[in-house]
Amino acid sequence: MSQRISIIDVGIDTTSYVDTCDRITLLAQQNQSSYIVAANVHVVMTAYWNHSYRQVLANAEIVTPDGMPLVWGLRSLGVKDQQRVYGPDLMLALCDRAAQENISIYLFGATVETLNKLEQNLKSRFPDLAIAGKHAPPYFEINDPNFESQLTEDMQLIAKSGAKVVFIALGCPKQEFWMSHAHHHLDAVMVGVGAAFDFHSGKISQAPRWMMAIGLEWLYRFSQEPARLWQRYLINNPCFVILFCLQHLRRIFQDPKR
Repeated sequence: MSQRISIIDVGIDTTSYVDTCDRITLLAQQNQSSYIVAANVHVVMTAYWNHSYRQVLANAEIVTPDGMPLVWGLRSLGVKDQQRVYGPDLMLALCDRAAQENISIYLFGATVETLNKLEQNLKSRFPDLAIAGKHAPPYFEINDPNFESQLTEDMQLIAKSGAKVVFIALGCPKQEFWMSHAHHHLDAVMVGVGAAFDFHSGKISQAPRWMMAIGLEWLYRFSQEPARLWQRYLINNPCFVILFCLQHLRRIFQDPKR
């Protein structure tokens, strides 16, 4: 039974790939509108600085420990066997489950070229997977005055497809805000997967597994896109370490037996 544990005021679920897939499958089969967040340090720190975004995470059905620092954090808080539930791997696990359970999926985000290649790769890997549709929306900001009308159009497009699981790849925090706005209006399970579309389409290479295992995936990604990612990693990462250490120290002093 998973539980939600606070890391720097953001609740992270002590879940696994199997547990997450089980819960999403059930939600999809019951036509329950819900959304799933794969949380890494960037997500947690964005929530720390932005109260509205923190509330979006609080309302999510599942918040998985996507990044190794969160896995280590949960372990240090008593969840000794916690494993990583990484967004791109979760997407593949869900596609496998969807193919087995005859649950149709939808791909939302990225570019037309990326989506075409992604669809091709997924169909090759999961021949029985039903891809109900895909859409590469034009660039937008959540506070754009046209956002609500565009959201309505996008939701109608997805609803018409009949998809029960929708993978959203708009990047943090846009994809989480999008899912929050669509919540209760779209009878599907929305799963924010960030860069997974780029990875699984072959547009961007993933870090070697050994780097992921020791928490150095950020360094690999930073080396690929330094201009875009420098603030995320060079500011957020040190801040996360400091804030979590303070949380851990408070926990120790409040309950010395732990």
